This record gives sequence, structure tokens and C-alpha cells, in this order.
Amino acid sequence: MKTKAWVLTKSSSPLELREVEIPRLEKGQTLVKILYSGICHTQLNQINALKGVDKNIPRTMGHEGSGFVEEIGEGVTKIKPEDYVVLSWLKGAGLEKKSSTYLCKDEKINSGPVSTFMERAVVAEANLVKLRNEATPPHVAALLGCAVPTGMGMVFHLLDEEPGSIAIYGMGGVGSTSLLAAQVRGYAPIFAIDIYDHKLQHARSLGATYVINANRLNPLEEILRLTDGKGVDYAIECSGNARVMEMAFSSLKNKGKAVIAGNVKSGEMISINPHELNMGKKLFGTFGGDARIEEDIPFYEQIYHQGKIPIEKLISKIYGFNEVNTALSALEKSEICRPIIEISPK
Repeated sequence: MKTKAWVLTKSSSPLELREVEIPRLEKGQTLVKILYSGICHTQLNQINALKGVDKNIPRTMGHEGSGFVEEIGEGVTKIKPEDYVVLSWLKGAGLEKKSSTYLCKDEKINSGPVSTFMERAVVAEANLVKLRNEATPPHVAALLGCAVPTGMGMVFHLLDEEPGSIAIYGMGGVGSTSLLAAQVRGYAPIFAIDIYDHKLQHARSLGATYVINANRLNPLEEILRLTDGKGVDYAIECSGNARVMEMAFSSLKNKGKAVIAGNVKSGEMISINPHELNMGKKLFGTFGGDARIEEDIPFYEQIYHQGKIPIEKLISKIYGFNEVNTALSALEKSEICRPIIEISPK
């Protein structure tokens, strides 16, 4: 069986649409028909070799999506054919399979345990979670694979339940999702910081109390002004800018907590004042929002249907399957927050 897939063939170059041969399923693998795929900055980081040249080129792309299981390999017990699933780069229960290889004529196309920029994909069992509600729209379900568990996970898993003030730096897909989680937790006021007015307007529509354009105002000074010099209880950084990471930490109250989610270029460092650590400020890193996808995805799906998190409002635009490079370009230029690709109709 063959399928169409967008393939990274060269760093810092557009993806190429290839027709590839689907390999025979191995132990722990499944074949999934992809419905929708999200796109996040991780794909841009891979394409632009932000963390170094990708040694697995040529390779398939995409790490969050929704789809239907068509076949299962040996040992797969968590899901079965026809199950409606979320595909995620985050690992859950089930068998793991680190990679698979497709063929395009005589060329090998590498793939990780999950790919979503393709019509059909071989996916490891551990990277799938069955949806509980068939009424969950597939474009919404796609964001349950990365944006939602990462953005909401930082709030639910790393910050306190006790309501407090929060500053969110970088209002892309993950930052916007953290904003929704902060509202669920009852945090207030919520400060949204970015350098683009359209992203700040979007943050305002999602419930931000204050929006700060960092090109016009110093966010740290503005937060201190609006909090009578105290700072915020919590801060989340999603910009991928080292100086912003430092600012997020400095904007905390004493004993406040900051979480860093953004990715900087390989070798770039941040600097903080040790005295701030002595005052009880805490700085956390996170791997995918410390998500536990077997528990988290059903929970987020449930509260979505309860009307507590309008996930559909996170989606800037839905692109067609042939528009993947257009969507990547728009994301790289910060024209949109979170694009979605329609791969196949449900």
C-alpha cells in the first residue's frame, strides 16, 4: 500500500510531497488514517536545524493529530481497528517502537514513532490514545496530541491549585492553551505578553486580564506597575527567547514559580540572579508539560465537552493537505498562532 507524505529532504528547505510505500507492521505498531494534523514550532525547529542538523533526513514530519486505526500489529492490545484516536509525540501506555522506514522508489524515508503530515502513518501503540467521545471534532482532537497537554499540563502539573496571578510570555498555541488552563484554575489577573498585536487580541478574546506588547512596553516594568511592585505568583514562558526566559523568572513574587517551555538555539544560555533563588523563587523546566497522556487527554476531552476549554478557538486557520508549506511559512512569520492541516475527511 502507498500513501502520500510530506518529507523533509534538506534542512532549511520546503517539505516535498512524496508517494511512499507503507512498510509491513512490526510488533507494537499500528496503521492509522490521519484526519487532521496540528503544526507547532517543533517542526520549524527541525526544518531549520535549530538543535543541529537532523541526521535522519529524509524524514516524515508532524507529531500531533487525529485519525482512525486501520490495522494493528502483533502485541497491540490498547486499541483496535476503527478506534478514533489522538496521535501524540508524548508516550503513553502500550508498546513502544522508536522508528519505522518508508520507501520512495529505492530511497529510504525515515520516520519516528509518530508522523502526521501524511495520509496514512505507521504509529507506535504507545503514541495513541483512544478518544472517549465520538462527537469530539477531529480538528479539535488533533490539538489534544501536543498543544493542549503541553500548555495545560504546565499549569495543572507544575503550578499550584491555589489561585494566583500569572504572566504568560508568548501567545502561540501552547501559551494560549496555558491561558485557558489558568482560567480553569481560577488564576487572576492573567497577563499575556507578546510582540504581535493580533496574538494579544486573541489572548484578550480568550480571557486575558492584561495584554502587553513587548515592542512598546517593558513587560517586567509593566507587570510590577500593575501589581504594586510585587510581581506575579506564576509565570510561563513559551517564546523560545533566552532574554524572555530571564524576564519571566524576574517577574515572579518571592516564592513564585516559573516554567520554561520555549526552545532556544543550541548552545544559547540564560542568566539569572542567584539572590532571586535565595528569596524562594522557583524555576522549572518541562518535557511536554509533564503530561500523562493516558489520564490527561480524556480529562481535557471531558472538560472541552463541558464547555470549560474552547479548544476550537485556539485554531487560527485550517489548511488543505497540499498547503503544508504555506502553513509552516505562516507560522514561522508569526502570522498565525496554531494552524491545522486537514489530511482526510472524517
